[in-house]
Amino acid sequence: MLNLPRGNNPLFAIGCLWEGAKMLTHPELRKYLLIPLFINMVLYTGAFVLGYHSVSALIHSFIPDWLSWLNWILWPLFFISFLVIGFFTFTLFANLIAAPYYSQLAAKTLQLISGGSVVKADLPWDKVFFGELRRVGYLLLRVLPLLLLFLIPVVNLIAPLLWAVFAAWGIAMEFLAYPLEERGMPFPEQKQFMKQTRWGVISLGGLTGLGLTLPIVNLLMGQAAVIGATIYVYRLAQVESPASDQPMA
Repeated sequence: MLNLPRGNNPLFAIGCLWEGAKMLTHPELRKYLLIPLFINMVLYTGAFVLGYHSVSALIHSFIPDWLSWLNWILWPLFFISFLVIGFFTFTLFANLIAAPYYSQLAAKTLQLISGGSVVKADLPWDKVFFGELRRVGYLLLRVLPLLLLFLIPVVNLIAPLLWAVFAAWGIAMEFLAYPLEERGMPFPEQKQFMKQTRWGVISLGGLTGLGLTLPIVNLLMGQAAVIGATIYVYRLAQVESPASDQPMA
């Protein structure tokens, strides 16, 4: 039974993510970090280089020399756009590729923090696969309406806030899937869990999203989020006691 009121506490969720970041140095987790790290390095570097050269070519093609002063506006817009769409393109793609390794990382983390006392409840592979597709579809179907809000006068003033909240929700949905699937929870039940722990989930996803926008930090942020999400779910399954609040080794 999950302690859902506790999971709705933003400070509790952020604390779990911080513990996840600290566990990145755990000797028994290192081998589970290398392949996702390599995937992130390749995708983020490729995305940045491709985006840089594409924007540079567009600027030189459509901006005449006498308007070259616009470069100081266009380049910051490129970097901001790269950060905004990064999650919904390359982060989702990276997670899809790294999903098997993130699942192993979540399973190993659960073994470490529970002392091996928690039995893994595997979902059938087809439910996991179709759950991932449904999760990606759930997010992508909501991206276009949110983008359209930027074109509506007055409403576009709050569009960045709505986008930020949705991004935090989507990021949390991606990383919480691994520990929740370890508990045998399919996608519909995952959504219900998130709705009942809304503020904790948004806090967890928001801080993870911030880390994903930071160069260098984003290379290991996904792994920290998987570990932190696993700690979050595991803690909610424990009977609240002083012992359950001790830092993980």
